[in-house]
Amino acid sequence: VILMIVVLGAGSLTAQIPMAVLAGIALQVGIKIIDWGFLKRAHDISWKSAIIMYAVIGLTVFVDLIAAVGIGVFIANVLTIDRLTQLKSEDVKAITDADDAIVLDNDEKELLDRAEGRILLFHLSGPMIFGVSKAISRQHTLLNNYEVLIVDLAEVPHMGVTSALAIENAIQETVDTGRHVFLVGASGSVKRRLEKLGVLNIVPSENLLNDRRQALVKAVSLVTSDVNINGAAQNGVKGQTRIDTLIK
Repeated sequence: VILMIVVLGAGSLTAQIPMAVLAGIALQVGIKIIDWGFLKRAHDISWKSAIIMYAVIGLTVFVDLIAAVGIGVFIANVLTIDRLTQLKSEDVKAITDADDAIVLDNDEKELLDRAEGRILLFHLSGPMIFGVSKAISRQHTLLNNYEVLIVDLAEVPHMGVTSALAIENAIQETVDTGRHVFLVGASGSVKRRLEKLGVLNIVPSENLLNDRRQALVKAVSLVTSDVNINGAAQNGVKGQTRIDTLIK
């Protein structure tokens, strides 16, 4: 405010101040606002942050302040998005047998083990931002020896367009190769996004379910013709009971 008053109201007076004096004032102010303590420790805290900081300083001195700030903010945002993508990629998991990667109850573990690797359980959790699409595609391509794909979206509150497209590609590829697909737990904005993209039209309506155990029961019934496992869907079954005792 004071600077604006001086420039607008006392411009004729400040015009008489030599440029060398103004440059000296600017230099003094610049030196005082620098956090010298942080500069000494910047490379110990984060090399990426230190490089961005030194680059912004260099651009400010040799190019332009506005350009330096714009480039610095852009690079910082790219690095932040990359870090968030790495963290969210851990929420994309694919298994063909019961392990600790996905939390399953005992009945679900028995059903998955009964399939002997012929069921691929694709579990996603948390918001699926655009950077997660690469992880979705990577996890899907890692495992190809399956007959049934179960996509579990029950723990996904939000899904970006690119992530939805990655899910669509995985489902479409599975259907094109003559394999079965079950979509579990899609609701709210996630379901609306998939509907707009036409993903729900690819999956048969009877394979759109809200319960993962029910999807596993149907999937196991498709890959095992020698046993009727419908009893596994009963809520009262104890976890340690073998699959054979779940048969009605």
